[in-house]
Amino acid sequence: MADNDSRNEGVRFAASVPARPQPYTLKGSASLDWGMQSRLARVFRPSTNRTVMLAIDHGYFQGPTTGLERVDLQIVPLLRYADALMTTRGIVRSTIPPGSGTPIVLRASGGPSILRELSYERIAVSMEDAARINAAAVAVQVFIGGEFETQSVRNMTRLVDEGQRYGIPVLAVTAVGKELTRDARYLRLATRICAELGAQVVKTYYCAEDFDTVTAGCPVPLVMAGGKKLPELDALTMAYRAVEEGAAGVDMGRNIFQSTDPAAMIRAVGAVVHESAKPQAAYSMFLRPPAEGT
Repeated sequence: MADNDSRNEGVRFAASVPARPQPYTLKGSASLDWGMQSRLARVFRPSTNRTVMLAIDHGYFQGPTTGLERVDLQIVPLLRYADALMTTRGIVRSTIPPGSGTPIVLRASGGPSILRELSYERIAVSMEDAARINAAAVAVQVFIGGEFETQSVRNMTRLVDEGQRYGIPVLAVTAVGKELTRDARYLRLATRICAELGAQVVKTYYCAEDFDTVTAGCPVPLVMAGGKKLPELDALTMAYRAVEEGAAGVDMGRNIFQSTDPAAMIRAVGAVVHESAKPQAAYSMFLRPPAEGT
């Protein structure tokens, strides 16, 4: 008779030991379903609850951006250093190796090019296709203060509803637009609206004053957008200040793939985000990167 030896049952079942809870500690995520937590844990490194996301989705509205002319040659070698890759389904299916293992944050909104009003976006990817790609999250622009603000908010809330059904988180990208004052007051407004309406992660820009009030007022993880290309030391300093003031990591594009040494730069950013390396120390790493494979 199978399993009829009862002599060690007390030891095997550890009846006197309470069940150990396994809480998920990422900000604002403790009550999410298991599948959504699992996807977020692919994007945010569990040991730090921070992420170094590599953003290369620029082509969805501005075509072949400098540094992204050949994603196969310029970006694929960087995947090993990224916690996640923010990109489009066209690039995923045409260029990203399925065996890379890098989680995909899938661009899910689009429509206008840089020749038109950018806030006139629509949902451009179904959540079913995001699941088919095995995306760890989807990303949507939210143009708070833009001409088509309400439509962009509606895009986000529709994706949030669909994401709940599929267990896929939504990353709201906000404070985007040509003529916006990106101070703490505006960033608090934009990020809080996104979180209140259901986004599981929010991405926004850094501001030099009171950025800690932006992160404190956002009840979900806030990831700093890299923005325009800066000198490497300035970009590392901005990343350091952002995470020290509460950001759950960075989503950098141009400050990595337009760097003179993209591989060294993304490794230096990783040291800032995950090891709390000071900017000057990280910059020294950039100037003298360790040998490949170390």
